Amino acid sequence: MNETIKLIQDHRSIRSFLDKEVDDAVIDEILRSAQAMPNSINGQQTSVIVIKDKDTKKKIAEYTGNQTWIENAPVFLLFLIDFYKTKLAAEKNGLTQAIHESVEGTMVGTFDAGLQMGAAIISAESLGLGIVPIGGVRKNPAELIELLKLPEYTYPAVGLALGYPKDHSHKKPRLPFDTFKHEEFYHTSGLLESMEQYDKNMEDYLKEIGREQEGNWSKFTSSIYQSIYYPEVYPTLKKQKFLNDK
Repeated sequence: MNETIKLIQDHRSIRSFLDKEVDDAVIDEILRSAQAMPNSINGQQTSVIVIKDKDTKKKIAEYTGNQTWIENAPVFLLFLIDFYKTKLAAEKNGLTQAIHESVEGTMVGTFDAGLQMGAAIISAESLGLGIVPIGGVRKNPAELIELLKLPEYTYPAVGLALGYPKDHSHKKPRLPFDTFKHEEFYHTSGLLESMEQYDKNMEDYLKEIGREQEGNWSKFTSSIYQSIYYPEVYPTLKKQKFLNDK
């Protein structure tokens, strides 16, 4: 196992940061790594907004459900689906863009943004920084779109709080590897038994970090997935011209 793999496998989310700035040169190196990731048809239908302003971060923290670590992190990165650029390219060539109206377009933009954030995470951690991904940017997307002046054909996919860690945090256990890796086809046998063992592991972990009220993995996940927990995504996607009807 090389050092890069060790770094990746030692990942843990950091929600407590030192009061220490991250140099622009460091941020740029992280984002150059993100930009280097593969993307569909080389369309490059993604962008990143770098946010350091304290007032802006405070508002984003509120919009995402009072996630104070966003406000306290020196840097917040917002990864966007960005078909505004490609729309301009279409107009430049006298063509009409349609991909943003489709489910495929939304999937492409989301997946590419995810690839880029993954590279940003590895790059940041290799430089001694800590991170925590923020899916809550989709909790109140209309407010975020207005705050950051996002044009139509763009949408906030996910955020990343970034800074130097105040502590090393706990490493959250994952489901057994056999629930993730399937040989040749999807294997349903044995899944429930592996999940039951993982629930026991998570109960121990949650007790250790003082969050035993969550129960375990299956209880917590099921309680969240009983509802559409970010119901404003679909209407705001449509408002941003992501119709998802094709």
